[in-house]
Amino acid sequence: MNAPAPDEPFAFTPESLARAEAEIAKYPPGRQQSAVMALLDIAQRQQGWVSQSAIEAVAAKLEMAPMRVQEVASFYTMYNLRPVGRHHVQVCTNISCLLRGSDEIVAALRERLGVDFGETTEDGDFTLSEVECLGACVNAPMMQVGDDYYEDLTPETARAVLDALAKGETPAPGPQGGRQFSAPEGGPTTLTGAADEGES
Repeated sequence: MNAPAPDEPFAFTPESLARAEAEIAKYPPGRQQSAVMALLDIAQRQQGWVSQSAIEAVAAKLEMAPMRVQEVASFYTMYNLRPVGRHHVQVCTNISCLLRGSDEIVAALRERLGVDFGETTEDGDFTLSEVECLGACVNAPMMQVGDDYYEDLTPETARAVLDALAKGETPAPGPQGGRQFSAPEGGPTTLTGAADEGES
């Protein structure tokens, strides 16, 4: 999906509007502003990013001052305040990922994409971003692409994820080295057999 020009007016589609109404309905009367984060997410999923026009549309829907919506959108890194590529590659460089080799992952991604943090490839397919902790520290180093986490990365597996995305494939999210979820790298070490009779 191509992002609209920054000055293009934003309006919720019927589908997005129905989702927005469902989010607003979760809150008591007079508390509809509590849905601001959800509506920003809906707008971003529709548009690909959150433009000033989208911020104003969210503000109007929630009867908020546009500046209050802008404060929320600019505080959280999950909202993109400028257009991003079709695949937004967000690499964690915080302490756990750093200690487990995120520098090598970043170098591999920069080389593979030919862009630096905050830049988008010429074909508009990939945007590379540096982010703070994404909460998958046990499986560091990791990156997020869209809604998917790719964990236990090596330079080779990070490039392989991008190669698959570039081909239109959907690489399996989660640990990329064979680990089962967040189990130890050698496999589970507890609760590996059936419980003895009488145990609970």
